[in-house]
Amino acid sequence: MNLIFIYIAGAGLLGLFLGWWLGDFFEKNKLKKAKEDAEKIVKDSKLKAEEIVRKADLDAKELLYKLRVDFEKQNASKKDELIQLEKRLIQREENLEKRLDFIEAKEKELRKQEDDIKKKAEDTEKKNQTLNALIEEEKEKLKRISSLTPYEARQLLLKRYEEELRADKAKMVREMEEAVKEEAEEKAKEILSQAIQRCAVEHTTETTVSVVPLPNDEIKGRIIGREGRNIRTFEIATGVDLIIDDTPEAVSVSGFDPIRREIARLSLEKLVHDGRIHPARIEEIVDKTKQEFDKKLMEEGKSAAFDVGIHNLHPELIKLLGKLKYRTSFGQNALQHSKEVAIIMGILATELDLDARLAKRAGFLHDIGKAIDHQIEGTHAQIGADILRRYGENDMVINAVEAHHEEIEMKSLYGLLALVSDAISASRPGARRETLETYIKRLKQLETSANSFEGVDKSFAIQAGREIRVIVQPKKVKDEEIHLLAHDIKKKLEQEMDYPGNIKITVIRETRAVDYAK
Repeated sequence: MNLIFIYIAGAGLLGLFLGWWLGDFFEKNKLKKAKEDAEKIVKDSKLKAEEIVRKADLDAKELLYKLRVDFEKQNASKKDELIQLEKRLIQREENLEKRLDFIEAKEKELRKQEDDIKKKAEDTEKKNQTLNALIEEEKEKLKRISSLTPYEARQLLLKRYEEELRADKAKMVREMEEAVKEEAEEKAKEILSQAIQRCAVEHTTETTVSVVPLPNDEIKGRIIGREGRNIRTFEIATGVDLIIDDTPEAVSVSGFDPIRREIARLSLEKLVHDGRIHPARIEEIVDKTKQEFDKKLMEEGKSAAFDVGIHNLHPELIKLLGKLKYRTSFGQNALQHSKEVAIIMGILATELDLDARLAKRAGFLHDIGKAIDHQIEGTHAQIGADILRRYGENDMVINAVEAHHEEIEMKSLYGLLALVSDAISASRPGARRETLETYIKRLKQLETSANSFEGVDKSFAIQAGREIRVIVQPKKVKDEEIHLLAHDIKKKLEQEMDYPGNIKITVIRETRAVDYAK
């Protein structure tokens, strides 16, 4: 019984325990399921929330983009309007500036006109005052004359006659001075013309181009060479330009250095005659020609010295004189010019009882500096004097050479003779040439300088610029003033212009009275 009870009690307890355990198990499952459901709901809510946020973000960005586009469109429109407005403002500002400039110009013109009117009014007032003073003076004279005694009237007449005689005396003195001056000029012209007549040196005009004749046109291709190598070698070796064009049977050698041009011409003639034209042969011929040319310079210098009778010159001076044959000044050959100056100086020195040999030596060497003035800084007179000192020339010759352009003080008459002879040789007709443009410019400058003086009506440059005739207004310039005007024009031309020789200035004053008999 007890066992049964115990079994029953145990079964009951077991059942209670199972029931509790099952209840607890199901309860836990429910809680777990509820938690899982809750987590799923939360997760779904988060996803939905994120989707809503993403959508809202996209909507916001799209709205922001639309707003930005609209803003940029409005901004661009406003910017265009501002640009147009700015352009209009700039245009208005420019128009205003132009108007201001125009107004200022007008004001300036009006001020100038006002000043001119004031000046004319002042001049008129001065003239009126002078006229009134003259009228009063004449009235006083008339009063005095009317009350004069016969003796006083005679004394007044004698005083007036004395004044007129003084004027006639001044006129006679001026005429005598002009006569003496004319006679002196005639004598000087006679001496100078004799000097020029006895000088018969040749004058040649050098150019910047030398023409080399060819036996035929086929040799032009050999001169050029394959791919132009021969002509390039020739130009590099000689320092000139070789011009090969359509000219039949001739080529041109172009260069500003006459010595290089002459060496190139001689070298090309030798190459054409030899027939072998290639780079090595070209260099050989050019070197050989340069050596021969130095000897030629010595021969030219010796020949020139012999022509004018100059001896005992240093070999280096003779070589420099030979270089002058290939130097020109205004188209005049420098060596021939030196020979002519030497001869003219010798003749003038003889007329003046000076040492003719010393004068000829100074004249022959006066332009020796031109042989190297393109290599050394300084004027050719200074360079020439330095060269002559180096080779022990006479001090008087050195001074004449250095002073023949009045750069230093002349210590003897030989410097003055060098200056005069140089001017005679340079300014005589045919000695020098100048371009048409320079010639016209010089004539215009002559007339402009003369027209700048008050009272000048017209001026005319004649005799190729050797003379200028100035016509004055007779009401503004008196007879006594024309000599002073000619002197002033001479001073201005000497200060402002550079010209060879002399310029004659003739001032003409003419008064005409015209009437008609009926």
